[in-house]
Amino acid sequence: MTLSNLAHKASKMAADNSPLILTAFGVAGTITTAVLTGKASIKASKILQYEEDVRKSWRGTPSEHMVKSYPLEPKEKLLLVWKEFVPAGVSLVGTCTCIIFANRIGTRRAAAMAAAFAVSQETASEYRSKVIEKLGEGKERKLRDEIAQDRVNRNPPREDLTITGDLDVRCMEQYTGRYFSSNMETLKAAQNSVNHQILSGQDSASLSDFYDRVGLNHTGVSDEVGWNVDNQLELTFSTTVDEMNRPVLVFDYKVVPIRGYFRYH
Repeated sequence: MTLSNLAHKASKMAADNSPLILTAFGVAGTITTAVLTGKASIKASKILQYEEDVRKSWRGTPSEHMVKSYPLEPKEKLLLVWKEFVPAGVSLVGTCTCIIFANRIGTRRAAAMAAAFAVSQETASEYRSKVIEKLGEGKERKLRDEIAQDRVNRNPPREDLTITGDLDVRCMEQYTGRYFSSNMETLKAAQNSVNHQILSGQDSASLSDFYDRVGLNHTGVSDEVGWNVDNQLELTFSTTVDEMNRPVLVFDYKVVPIRGYFRYH
């Protein structure tokens, strides 16, 4: 591997990890600024104390003694000690610069990801509509059931999953691939409750709101995605079986939860 290739890879790695690198510099800069400020404060205190002691011990004429022993003015103090705080000031500027640029890069990448997510969501919606148009709802549902069965085959439920109610079955949420104990009536009731929340004045509901109603734990993104008046929650269901021939109710979201759901208007 040539030196040029190494430099190129190093440059790309630095660019890919620039928010992390800048954040690390920001943290280090914060600590450095605090340490330098502490040291500068100690030096400044000694300088001012020395100057005050010199003034108190002045032995000139009475008029000169009155002038020289007068307490230091704020401007005089600043002129005496400002140089001591230059390193801390430089460190502070560098730290703020790192934090600002890390935030800008992170915001720009988040916006790009959100845009890509919106495009993929729109593409998936258009694809589903075209499948229904070409094949009809019956064949589209059969295709969806086959996909759900494939998902269950690839990701079978745990053996220790407890069925908590008489009417409950093993349920799988396709969005995260998680299994839990529930039933279609509970899931539909949660769907209606979420949509009621949306239409009753709150105008939006997060995926976490739905999880709370069906007993699922929140995920890292469930607070960031959801539905609103223009894109309400609608579940789709497929009934499949696992490798032990036990029934599994697979559900998905006809309208995929969107980012920025609370800013629709």
